[in-house]
Amino acid sequence: MTVGREIHLASRPVGMPTPDNFRLVEVDVPEPAEGQVKVRNLVMSVDPYMRGRMNDVKSYVPPFAVDAVLDGGAVGEVVESRSPDLKPGDLVLHGYGWREWAVDDARRFRRLDPVAPPSAFLGVLGMPGLTAYVGLLDIAAMKPGDTVFVSGAAGAVGSLVGQLARLKGAARVIGSAGSAAKVAHLTGDLGFDAAFNYRDGDVSRLLKQAAPDGIDVYFDNVGGDHLTAAIARAKLFARFALCGAISAYNEPVPGPDNMALLIGKRITMRGFIVSDHNDRMADLIREVGAWYAAGEIKAEETVVEGLENAPEAFAGLLRGANTGKMVVKL
Repeated sequence: MTVGREIHLASRPVGMPTPDNFRLVEVDVPEPAEGQVKVRNLVMSVDPYMRGRMNDVKSYVPPFAVDAVLDGGAVGEVVESRSPDLKPGDLVLHGYGWREWAVDDARRFRRLDPVAPPSAFLGVLGMPGLTAYVGLLDIAAMKPGDTVFVSGAAGAVGSLVGQLARLKGAARVIGSAGSAAKVAHLTGDLGFDAAFNYRDGDVSRLLKQAAPDGIDVYFDNVGGDHLTAAIARAKLFARFALCGAISAYNEPVPGPDNMALLIGKRITMRGFIVSDHNDRMADLIREVGAWYAAGEIKAEETVVEGLENAPEAFAGLLRGANTGKMVVKL
C-alpha cells in the first residue's frame, strides 16, 4: 500500500496561524475502488478564504475539522484509474489539496487540457481568475472609461483584476499593495496607472492622491481602512465588488464610519462568492486564456517547495509575503 503525507489541523488558530496549529501526518493511501481514481498531487493552492474555515463558525463553507486533513484546490496526475472517464497520465483539477495523494470518485476530478502549466489552473485559469473576472465584469459591472481601484492588488486576484480592467478599457487603474517593490511591480510590469504602499500613511490620503477625480469601481480584497477610503473617493453611482476582507481575518479591525455616504452617492455594494458563478468558467478560459497565451496577461507566482512547508506558505500569504498566486509544489 502507498504511504503518503498530509497536513491536519491540529488546533484552531487564535490570530495569525502558527506551526503549532498544523500537523504533518503519514497515512496509508487506499487503492481506488470501482469508478474511482488515484491521483498524485503536483501542486496545491493556499488561499485567504481558508483562514475563515479554521474557525468553528457557520459560514458559506463548512469549517475544517480539528485532527483531520485540510482541503483546497490542487492539480495532480492520475496514476491509477478504475473509471472510463479518466486514464493514467491525465492532468486533473480537484479539491483535495494539503496532501500528496487523493483517491475518490472520478466525477470529483476535472480533466485539464494541458495548455498551461499545472499551477495556472490554480491561479489565472482557476478560482482566482474566475473571482477577478466575475467580480469586475458581473458584480461591479465595469464599463470602458471607468476609474477602477483594487486593494490587495499584488495578490492572485487583485493583480488579475487590474490587468482585466486595463484590457477592458478602464480610463485609470489604481492598486494598493504592501511594499515599494510590489507597487513598482504593479505600475512597471502589470500596467496599473498608479499604485501606493498602504504602509506609507493614511489610506484615504493616499487614494485621494492616486484618484483625484474619484473612482467608479472598487474591487475590495482588504476591507477596513481601504473600504472606508473607497467610499470617501467614490463618484456618484459607483459600484463596489466585495470579495474579501483580509485585514480582518486574524483580528478585528474598525469598519467604515462613513456608510451614510452610500446614500447620497447612490453607491452599489455587493458581496459575492465565486462558486455561485461557475457557469462563467468557460468564458474565463476562452477570453482570459487567450490573453494569457498571448502574453497580454501576466500571472506571477510565489512558489514554496514541499508539502511540509504548506503551513508556512499559508501564513506567508496572510502576511502578504506573496506576489501573485501562492502555490506549494509537491
